[in-house]
Amino acid sequence: MEENMSVKCSGMPAEKKMVAFTAAINTCGAHGPFNIDTTVIFNSVITNIGEAYNQSTGIFVAPVAGVYYFIFFYHAGGEHASRLSLYKNGNLMVESSDHKTNADGADNGGNAVLLQLNKGDQVYVRLAANYHIWATSAITTFSGFLVSPM
Repeated sequence: MEENMSVKCSGMPAEKKMVAFTAAINTCGAHGPFNIDTTVIFNSVITNIGEAYNQSTGIFVAPVAGVYYFIFFYHAGGEHASRLSLYKNGNLMVESSDHKTNADGADNGGNAVLLQLNKGDQVYVRLAANYHIWATSAITTFSGFLVSPM
């Protein structure tokens, strides 16, 4: 039995790199609107296994090639429009938005995506120009993790 186990596992890597993060915005209040599209800096790190998320820049840099899962959630006041977009190396991957309305006091949104990344690829969330989100540590978050190295 042990012999079969070693044969089945012989093709597996000896050590699997763990990469996972969750960060939130901790500025207490509205974030935006700004005159230009702005990379959101999720400055309150909850988890950062592998240290791939930079809380000073808001950018995740893939430490190894692989398939990664990313997700973001936001909260915004309904009296302002909201739009967040997730980018990979400057290219739009997914986004989430909500229009302005006086009848709706608050909005929540988010999106998720599986991405194949090479080592060094960058992933980040941007707030569109003239839009806003609510920025407290428990409401607007950005997370990602390595599903499978390649």
